[in-house]
Amino acid sequence: MKQTAAPLGGDLRRTDDADLVHDTIRAIEPPDDKAGENMQCALQEKLPRGVGLGALAALLDRYMCATKSTWEHLEKPKKCTLICCADHGVAEMQVSAYPPETTAQMTANYLLAKGAVANALANFARSDLHVADLGIKAPLPPLPSLIDRKIAHGTKNSAKGAAMTREEALRSLAVGIRLAEDFTAEGCRCFLPGEMGISNTTASAAIAACLCSLRPEEATGRGTNISDERLKTKIEVVRQILAVNRPDASDGIDVLQKVGGFELGCIAGLILGAARKRAVVILDGFNTGAAALIAEALAPAVAGYLLPSHLAAEPAHAAILKKLGLTPYMDMRFRLGEATGSSIVADFLDAAIEAAKSLFAEDAGASDGKGAHAWKRKAAADAAQAEDAQDEMKAMSYRFLSKSMSCDADDADDVPCTLVLPAFPALDTIAMAASQKRIDSLAKPIYSLGRLEELAVRLAGVTGEARPPLGARRALLIFAAKEPSARQKQLISAFAAHAEAPVTLALLDRDAPPAAAFSFGQKIAHELSADRTLIGISLAAASDEAAKEKAALYDEAFRHAKDGDAPPSLLRQLPPALQIEAAAVLGAIRTAAESRCLVLLDDPATESVAHLAETLAPTLKPYLLHVQSGYLALALHASCGIAASLGMRLVDAALHMENDMKTFAETAVAVAADGPGKGRQS
Repeated sequence: MKQTAAPLGGDLRRTDDADLVHDTIRAIEPPDDKAGENMQCALQEKLPRGVGLGALAALLDRYMCATKSTWEHLEKPKKCTLICCADHGVAEMQVSAYPPETTAQMTANYLLAKGAVANALANFARSDLHVADLGIKAPLPPLPSLIDRKIAHGTKNSAKGAAMTREEALRSLAVGIRLAEDFTAEGCRCFLPGEMGISNTTASAAIAACLCSLRPEEATGRGTNISDERLKTKIEVVRQILAVNRPDASDGIDVLQKVGGFELGCIAGLILGAARKRAVVILDGFNTGAAALIAEALAPAVAGYLLPSHLAAEPAHAAILKKLGLTPYMDMRFRLGEATGSSIVADFLDAAIEAAKSLFAEDAGASDGKGAHAWKRKAAADAAQAEDAQDEMKAMSYRFLSKSMSCDADDADDVPCTLVLPAFPALDTIAMAASQKRIDSLAKPIYSLGRLEELAVRLAGVTGEARPPLGARRALLIFAAKEPSARQKQLISAFAAHAEAPVTLALLDRDAPPAAAFSFGQKIAHELSADRTLIGISLAAASDEAAKEKAALYDEAFRHAKDGDAPPSLLRQLPPALQIEAAAVLGAIRTAAESRCLVLLDDPATESVAHLAETLAPTLKPYLLHVQSGYLALALHASCGIAASLGMRLVDAALHMENDMKTFAETAVAVAADGPGKGRQS
């Protein structure tokens, strides 16, 4: 991530605002469905027969339709993280755990200390970070790179009347449109908006209640993680806001004017401006979702330019996504904006584009025209550079289970081959406590990063380091009954390279005894875990249907398993070929956990075997990460290592949080005065 200066050329003449908003709305065209259809047809031809990309295909499709891209010119987009900052008059109603001056303090944090989650996740996503002042009330220190677009010193108290004038609402939209024009002129095609404004979830709750037809108690959540008592107050304040202002749901500007905020208007304008320029906007959480509702009310076609990211912890976020026709790609229990979830999905988009490019590279230049041939030359140059830089990651090593592999006593001393799952070492609770204490003191609402915080604390327990450094070493281990097709290998290599994970393909002999497969899995995991922290494990399948069938067989065979059962008797309920696979996975899981590695489970079949292992040996559970069922909603069946690779990137995001963020003390940001953060943040 690089810090860039404020874009030039923003015209702030108020008399132009209404015309600009009107002209922008009129100029927005629907996404190009043909581009998506062409991509889907091309993908169907290139993907391994019966193997899909799950929800990643939808992500790629929306991006292609919005940007009107073709596979000949498919590139990872330049990304722009824009944090919009403004204060809210309704803060005087005591609806937040933090004082109003926190908005100014956090703005300085973004640009001076650079220790906010926005900084950390922009680093992770390789996105340029920009910060705009739309209406910060408190004085600011000199911030040379701040984009100054102040409309007023905060909105008025919407519980007593309109938050702003109609002219101010139009101006906030116009500022966002002009920023979109500036950044797209600089090559940005993917916007990651975020927001900072104490009490902005109160404004967003009122917007959601109005535009999604929700009751105040359905629309209002804990925001900065407030107490039960303060939540009751906040619900009543939202009820009062709606009763006093009676916003017109048919008029998005009226809703923004009466119950919104300057930063929310700016994000809505950014969405409008991005849609006009055929750029995509990845929505973050509740507040950006509320801003998107405003934009969609003004120009319904903008919905096609929106990409979802996660399901936020706020109760109304699901209704917002439904209204916008969006399905989230993950559930991380975030209750924080600042482009948190959108940064992770932007990284997933990069991975999907890299994979598509690897599948299409062989055909580049086949069509007429200089452009395709230029793309081919560039693709070849990029590929050569990537191979030089990541040769180890892209190389796929092979291991073979031979029919003659024995399980005799000579092997037992080094790598036990009996199908036994022992009691596993306890996690380092001292390191975990130290990790949690630091995370609680980072400049953010308590517990607001949900499962990302849980990942960081668990990794501390696994490694024994309270603050594991960036660049955790990793490997991807794929078991298969037969060698994957060339295109399956392309998918595996593309996603593994994105995760910086070397790949080991372990080919299993269907005629070998399960004990030998168990020993085989142990031996490979023993080698891989010697100097690594993360081990991804996958069971390859020929197709999605075969993967579903395999997972169902595993689930049925292991459904009644309980602690104390013997693995061999359980495995005998499976067809012989699946006995071999399950035994190999069990062996690899055992040794990786004994070596204090975090094991990332890739596909539903692997997760089923892992659930069996957890049942037989409950102390194993902390070492296993169920990527799809626990974190991602990508519907990957024959995953080809995709889910495990993206799970490694989730771990990387957690490590950026741990290493790039700074504490309240380091940033001079006010701590929580209410809720579970009171007394825990220092």
